[in-house]
Amino acid sequence: MRWVRAHAAALGLDATRLALGGDSAGGNLAAVTAIGMRRAGEAPARLQVLIYPATDMRALAPSHTTNGQGYMLTSDSIAWYRGHYIADEAQWSDWRASPLLAEDLSGLPPALVLTAGFDPLRDEGLQYADALSRAGVPTQYVCFERQIHGFITMGRVIDEANTALALCAAALRRALAA
Repeated sequence: MRWVRAHAAALGLDATRLALGGDSAGGNLAAVTAIGMRRAGEAPARLQVLIYPATDMRALAPSHTTNGQGYMLTSDSIAWYRGHYIADEAQWSDWRASPLLAEDLSGLPPALVLTAGFDPLRDEGLQYADALSRAGVPTQYVCFERQIHGFITMGRVIDEANTALALCAAALRRALAA
């Protein structure tokens, strides 16, 4: 984000009109970046778009059990990804790994948080959206109850993926309006 802001003119961008976003691990990185920017006293992004974000590396939410097998992203694959990302279990509770566990979420950019009903990450996405709201961050939360992790990339076969993308586009248009 710092690099993009520093090179915005060369990239043909307005450095004051930027958003953060990502899905799954990318949603984790976007959320952590928003917190890090606030902690560093940097100007916030205009919006966070967090699509089934991983917000708690401890993987304790009930959906990790209820949706942990049979729906594309599994408990085993989450453990594998997490082990390659942060092998030291002691670091899982650090806000830079688990933004849900940050002591203070106030002052963050508005957020759009999307989850999927049959996703192990569903509950922690909702928990993060609720934590943002409690901290006074304008937050919209939408759960696509019939969907699985990764559905947003499946627009050719799942119509609700296109609906989800349209929600993201509309939120971005509003947030980035001049």
